[in-house]
Amino acid sequence: MVYTGDIGHGKVWMEIIFNHYLQVMKRRSSIGFTAVLMSAFLYMGCNTSESLDNPRQGTITIAADESFQPVVSALTRAYEGIYPDAHFNVLYRPEQQAVLALLQDSARLAIVTRELTTKEKDIISKQEGAYRLQHIAIDGIALITSKANNDSLITMAELEQVFKGTITDWSQLKGSKLTGKITLVFDDANSSNLGFMLKQFNVDDVTKLRIFTAGSNEKVIDYVRSNPQALGFIGVNWISDGDESITYELSKGIHVLGVSDKAEPASLEEYYQPFQDDLVRRKYPLSRKLYIISREGFSGLGGGLMTYIARDVGGLIIQKMGLVPAVPYPREIEVQSKQNF
Repeated sequence: MVYTGDIGHGKVWMEIIFNHYLQVMKRRSSIGFTAVLMSAFLYMGCNTSESLDNPRQGTITIAADESFQPVVSALTRAYEGIYPDAHFNVLYRPEQQAVLALLQDSARLAIVTRELTTKEKDIISKQEGAYRLQHIAIDGIALITSKANNDSLITMAELEQVFKGTITDWSQLKGSKLTGKITLVFDDANSSNLGFMLKQFNVDDVTKLRIFTAGSNEKVIDYVRSNPQALGFIGVNWISDGDESITYELSKGIHVLGVSDKAEPASLEEYYQPFQDDLVRRKYPLSRKLYIISREGFSGLGGGLMTYIARDVGGLIIQKMGLVPAVPYPREIEVQSKQNF
């Protein structure tokens, strides 16, 4: 008889011991039972004290939407650098699969762009898991085209017509110099990027749309770079960290479109891009929240990472990656005044 649960199942363990006690009493002397009982308690103590992780050490699995791989990688690597005995196995998946991993208890945390539904929360509750939601950042979906396509501006009204199937050709866009069918390029059919855009324009039927799924955000960029008629959708953190050489390489050969929420923009100043200045000012129309969802029921490594992001330099890392931290990193400025006497 081996117990493999955690401290939260202590009552169950005590019931097992008690039932075992009744059986042993029928067959053995009280001295024999005492030895069995002491061994059981010793095993339980060793198992729970050594198997549970804590904010400074242990290994847990995180599921994250692949659109946020750069920022998630930066956060987990920074935390591991502070606590060498802490390790994160990160599963980069389309958002729906990341949520599924959380519900199946194969991931302790999920980093996604939506809250769980009531049914999803009930699943975790029935598994005796905890539920904790933390808003960590504001992100923007970047619309990209090939440098061979000179179009660099689009309105939300035009985008809606594209997703409704009313506009199908580049020549139908105002000021466009390109002709040809518009191909919408996403990373995956279950990704947060596609889900967000469909929800934005209340699209239920995609069968009439020219949608191509490339397999990852990086592959979306590669496809768009070599296909002038493609309109790509990616998480902006793939191209917004100016200190990383990969950002420079990925940005080669593409335009990041300016988007306006006005049907008839009066000037270029009414178009906005998914970079930090416009995200901070809440000007970019395709911005969204990024969350961490935890099912951790004790003070473990998952909670340590969440605290690090909310209270420590995690916010500074998010800012460096081009997103807007939900909790800005505090900056103290010392002002000295000098007088000449």
